[in-house]
Amino acid sequence: MVLNKGFSFKRYFPILVWAPNYTNSKFFDDTIAALIVAIMLIPQALAYALLAGLPAETGLYASMVGLTVYALFGASNTLSVAPVAVISLMTATALAKLSLATPEETLAAALFLTFLSGLFLLLLGLLRLGFMANLLSQPVISAFVTASALIIGLSQMQHIFGVSANGQNFLGLLGSLFGQLGSINFVTFYIGAGSIGFIIFSKLVIKNMFLKIGVDAHIATTLSRSGPLLVALITGLLAYIFRLDQQGVQLLGEVPRGLPDFGLPGFSIDLLNSLIGSALLISIIGFVESISVAQTLAARRRERVDLNQELVGLGASNLATSFGGGFPVSGGFSRSVVNFEAGAATPAAGLFTAILIAVVALFFTPALFWLPRVSLAAIIIVAVYGLIDFSVLKKAWVYSKADFTAVLITLVLTLLIGVEVGIGSGVLASVLIHLYKTSQPHVAVIGRVTGTEHFRSVDRHTVETFENQLSIRIDESLYFANTRYLEELILNLISDKPKLEHVILMCTAVNKIDMSALETLEKINETLRELGVKLHLSEVKDPIIGKLAKTNFFKELTGNNYLSQNQAVEDLR
Repeated sequence: MVLNKGFSFKRYFPILVWAPNYTNSKFFDDTIAALIVAIMLIPQALAYALLAGLPAETGLYASMVGLTVYALFGASNTLSVAPVAVISLMTATALAKLSLATPEETLAAALFLTFLSGLFLLLLGLLRLGFMANLLSQPVISAFVTASALIIGLSQMQHIFGVSANGQNFLGLLGSLFGQLGSINFVTFYIGAGSIGFIIFSKLVIKNMFLKIGVDAHIATTLSRSGPLLVALITGLLAYIFRLDQQGVQLLGEVPRGLPDFGLPGFSIDLLNSLIGSALLISIIGFVESISVAQTLAARRRERVDLNQELVGLGASNLATSFGGGFPVSGGFSRSVVNFEAGAATPAAGLFTAILIAVVALFFTPALFWLPRVSLAAIIIVAVYGLIDFSVLKKAWVYSKADFTAVLITLVLTLLIGVEVGIGSGVLASVLIHLYKTSQPHVAVIGRVTGTEHFRSVDRHTVETFENQLSIRIDESLYFANTRYLEELILNLISDKPKLEHVILMCTAVNKIDMSALETLEKINETLRELGVKLHLSEVKDPIIGKLAKTNFFKELTGNNYLSQNQAVEDLR
């Protein structure tokens, strides 16, 4: 149903596309995937809530609501939208700045932060601004995620050692941990080390082991992904039997039974001013990470993901989560890959996962009391280890020193100062480097390769040139930041050519010419006219010709606009 040319229910409610074609086969696939993801997500959700500095149950609430709403509005069939490590760390950082006095105030601030994040995402989606995801440098995002993963992993070591440490950056945490090494609780440490080892073993060994003895592939996959859940069950049982809390092992404690209470987040101007910047950063990072995962998985099935609808889906999920007692959610990489590999056919898999989590919240939360916090720390450490990627430094150094600079700034500042300063500085560095590069576009003086109609740089190839002509190839779109550079370059090049009669600008790579560039071209044309030199263009793209034709440029142009560079050279010899 279409209300008008710009609005379509199916565009904004993808469930109307896939639900009518839902089959028993898809139901079976989605159910199996939901079971596997739920086994992985339940302990993760509890752990990420604690990482965010919030009560454990908020992780369950965020997962339930986020997955449910994304199933209605999301653009990806396999993206699993729930709490993720990096966004949880950013949430904790944002809340830590507020110096809140009580847990209730902290939760209220988290809900408002989630609301703002969802609002940003939803507005960007409705305004069709999904293309903005392409404006962020992927190497910078990779560096930020790597640094964040290191901070997260180090922050969880306090739980592994059974000590208390604090700090908002890597060095602060490291110094705090070193100061507590004399107070290690070895019972806690053994549980943590054993939990990490078991989870790694289950990921790397269990699936192949069961496949070799003939176990069904779905069952083997489920068992291999159940490491975190088994760790939670085993360590919780040990804590209950041996009363490990009496030996200094910190337990999760009481987790309220039931579904979340829905309501509007509290609002205040002070809270808005304090959290709006953090919410914007969380929105951007969450969207970029989500769309990267969603597009990768969609490509493997020859599907496509609508960037703008993905913004709507993530925005709606976060808005709903803020009403349902959670904190910011996003698409998790490892969780989404598991969902994909488990055979999820539609977003209904996420809805079924939410139902399974709701069952746990309704009936099984009393058992969570005995869950050691060190077990949740182990789950986080193993999860974030896969996010660490130092290879981006080597790749950037080899390929582009400018990109390496932005990557290094992001990595170092995130580690030394904090996540918000790190990602903000990285994005700013990327923008400045881009502006610097494009303000000095690659421009080559070219000549014709003998015996051909091909033109190459005179500095790199043996070519033929003519003393009455100067051919220049522009390898960048022309806009306000680089036109002065082009003007100065042309004037410098013609200064020592007394027999010059024609300047030909080969515009093969020029995709846009803005108003500032147009005025500069007009100025160059007039300057050359005064010197008795004609300005010509060649191989200008049709859209640019169409725009220039609306002005007086071609009427004032002293030379011609040629279809090909070779035609221009032959005509002007």
